[in-house]
Amino acid sequence: MIVRLAKIACVAALALFVALVALGNVTDYWTNFAFVAQVLDMDGVLADAAISWRAATSPALHQLAYLAIITTEIAVAALTTFGAVAMIRALRAAGQAFQRAKNPAILGLALGFLLFEGGFIAIAGGMVRHVARARRRRRGERLPHRDHHARRIDFRLAER
Repeated sequence: MIVRLAKIACVAALALFVALVALGNVTDYWTNFAFVAQVLDMDGVLADAAISWRAATSPALHQLAYLAIITTEIAVAALTTFGAVAMIRALRAAGQAFQRAKNPAILGLALGFLLFEGGFIAIAGGMVRHVARARRRRRGERLPHRDHHARRIDFRLAER
């Protein structure tokens, strides 16, 4: 029972968080839109930088990307909320019934992971990293090794 309750609590907490993020993006659209546009424009990268080909400078593309983010956040919030409610209803049910009740939550969690990992880390994270490196380069600062954090995480995992 405790494992089921923990699963429900984790899914419900994520549903609340993503719902609040989506609500914030809808009610204060232009604040975060400006950040999305800036990241996609890669406006902090030097014009002659080899990576500047990745810049997406179309205002229509900025709108489309931001609407896709918001739509995905709403879908994640809905699926995880529906999944948490379904799991609560199946709390005392047999194993198969509880497993089926988790399906919407699992779909919502997978969609949320894909948005975060595919959209924010892979696409936007790479662009933000290049913008930050270009700014440091312009200020004459020493640039950290690109894989510093990955190596530190690998080292910590190897210790266990």
